[in-house]
Amino acid sequence: MRHQVVIIGSGPAGLLLGALLHRAGIDTLILERQSRDYVLGRIRAGVLEQGTVDLLHKAGVGARLEREGLVHEGFALNFAGQSLRIDLEDLTGGRTVTVYGQTEVTRDLMDHRDASGAPTVYGAQDVTLHAFDTASPRVSYTRDGVSHDIACDYIAGCDGFHGVSRASVPAAAIEIFERVYPFGWLGVLADVPPCSHELIYAGHDRGFALCSMRSLMRSRYYIQCSVDERLESWSDDRFWDELRRRLDPVAAAHVVTGPSIEKSIAPLRSFVAEPLRFGRLFLAGDAAHIVPPTGAKGLNLAASDVHYLSEALIEAYTEKSAAGLNAYSARALARIWKVERFSWSMTTLLHRFESSSPFERRMQDAEFAYLQASRVARQSMAENYVGLPF
Repeated sequence: MRHQVVIIGSGPAGLLLGALLHRAGIDTLILERQSRDYVLGRIRAGVLEQGTVDLLHKAGVGARLEREGLVHEGFALNFAGQSLRIDLEDLTGGRTVTVYGQTEVTRDLMDHRDASGAPTVYGAQDVTLHAFDTASPRVSYTRDGVSHDIACDYIAGCDGFHGVSRASVPAAAIEIFERVYPFGWLGVLADVPPCSHELIYAGHDRGFALCSMRSLMRSRYYIQCSVDERLESWSDDRFWDELRRRLDPVAAAHVVTGPSIEKSIAPLRSFVAEPLRFGRLFLAGDAAHIVPPTGAKGLNLAASDVHYLSEALIEAYTEKSAAGLNAYSARALARIWKVERFSWSMTTLLHRFESSSPFERRMQDAEFAYLQASRVARQSMAENYVGLPF
């Protein structure tokens, strides 16, 4: 069997790449280790940059997003009892973000791929990449005990941080940059109205908190916790009490509580792999990088990778030019590192580090005071939050 491009992973990065390539007439196969229901069951962030929204429309999957997405013109920073609104629209010349859950993005992309007739194999086990450093790469896998071998022109590794794609690269050929943070986020999803019509990022002596949403009747809340916390220790009542302690009085008073429909603890890390190309293998999304979720950049950064990679592959097939493929790693990494910087800076500003000295805590105070006093500082934050240009 043969396909032009084999995409490893059916998360948003792999599905979006598949949609853009299919639209250009390029034949793709997506291989996914998990089941379709498992992929759709992942609860992830839902703040989309305008560039991501535009890319989804370009791929032909923006109709439901257009109807149901919540456009946000700003967000609030709460710090040490003070509140500051970052007016995105005013500070960036009219740019905004859209709240639309990653699960919904994935569902839209899956439905679009099904309708297009492009093939996806779920439950693909023992996926192995072969000869990607030659002109004749292959991918093998087993499903239901039957072995398959796929010849292709290119392989796109979109299978996440723990996937096989990056793990297939020889250690000497790749360099890893990483910071693991000494805390995690305890997140709760509940069918209750959000406490604010805009997101609230709160820095507090007890730790960070985030008030987010998936819709007008579904809220997503997070609090900073120890990396070794156990979910069993956090009843819903304990979570709601702790969340309200970390918010300003107005926001806390508007928190509507209810039973959680999902509860999880996510560790935080910053991670980048370099380069992103290894012969005919290209890494994109979480296979290439991880950002702490403080800046709402994970899905958006994957989308920017896909933008660069789809352009490069389309150019290779339509213009018989390798220029875009040769430039992919450098182009993507230039934006990745800027986004890593922003996510790191938001994490550093708003979280409590047990190891912080009194000096470092005063630096957090000074950073927030500077944001309060300087429109230029707020413009910089807003420019990064709505998304740097591709």
